[in-house]
Amino acid sequence: MRKKLNILFIEDDEIEVMKLMRTMNSLELKHNILEAQDGEQALEILNKKTRLPDIIFLDLNMPKMNGIEFLRILKNDETLRYIPTVILTTSNNRKDVLECYKIGIAGYLIKTLKYDDYVEKLKAAFEYWSLNELIKA
Repeated sequence: MRKKLNILFIEDDEIEVMKLMRTMNSLELKHNILEAQDGEQALEILNKKTRLPDIIFLDLNMPKMNGIEFLRILKNDETLRYIPTVILTTSNNRKDVLECYKIGIAGYLIKTLKYDDYVEKLKAAFEYWSLNELIKA
């Protein structure tokens, strides 16, 4: 059975946020999306620990705190470390991919320029995670 997910989307680019929302609408997905513009804002949301997300989608290239810095803090927290985190970025740098998996990500998706390919990737990711047994942190 597919679950409605609570997703924290950490992205500083408004166009990327609009693209994600457009994708959700086109796929008729009813997941709850909470947005953060950078790692610092995301940590403020998460540290309240009132309503934690089921999954986090994270961009790597952000101001203030980049995605890898955010991941290190997240995975060192006794509660937050269990939230699956999927990288959604333009970086196909092998060093970034290896570092993210070393820290403990659940997946690494590269944003494609072609919108249809982007939709297919997100459709597969949302379907996969909505079928998973997720730990409620």
